[in-house]
Amino acid sequence: MPGVFGESATVYRAAGSSGGRVRAVPPVLLALRRFPNPRLTGIGAGLFAALTMFVLACLDRLLFDSSDIVYGLLFLPVSALTALWVRPADLVTAPISVPIAFAVGVFPISGGSGGFGGQTMALVTALAVHAGWLYGGTLVAGLIASVRKVLHMRARQRYLLAQERTGGAEKAPRPAAARVPKKVAGAGAPAGRAERPRASR
Repeated sequence: MPGVFGESATVYRAAGSSGGRVRAVPPVLLALRRFPNPRLTGIGAGLFAALTMFVLACLDRLLFDSSDIVYGLLFLPVSALTALWVRPADLVTAPISVPIAFAVGVFPISGGSGGFGGQTMALVTALAVHAGWLYGGTLVAGLIASVRKVLHMRARQRYLLAQERTGGAEKAPRPAAARVPKKVAGAGAPAGRAERPRASR
């Protein structure tokens, strides 16, 4: 069918010529699109943050001798990923699970000794020392969760408006059909048989 292929090619060229300049996508956006984008529940996001911070704290203890700066710098991207990967229905849990994950990760690098009391005191001291990183990561998670919540609400409003418009178009009144004129009395009777007047009694 050469005619059909020729027509489609012509339409494609016209659409491409009238579409204007094609913008090149920056490589940063391409890399972000390839990045995994899971949707975790509130509990899943909390477990992800806690386990990740615990593993990173163990690596920090082995490689960097329990460096506070390294642990704090690693906590910021984990907080951002937790707020990005939690599903929209559980966005409120991101700023809550991030501080818990921070406390779980601080335990390996707190350096406490002397039983449960000593470990607890070392953990409280480490949390007080790392308070700046804790507030920073929580703020990052809260900002990302707030922005995602606003965007989700706007998208939902646009969806509802589009549904109302399509529903209103479907329920629009249709033009009334032309009325069929009633049959005239006697029109259907044969031509030869005319109605005779009744005699008055």
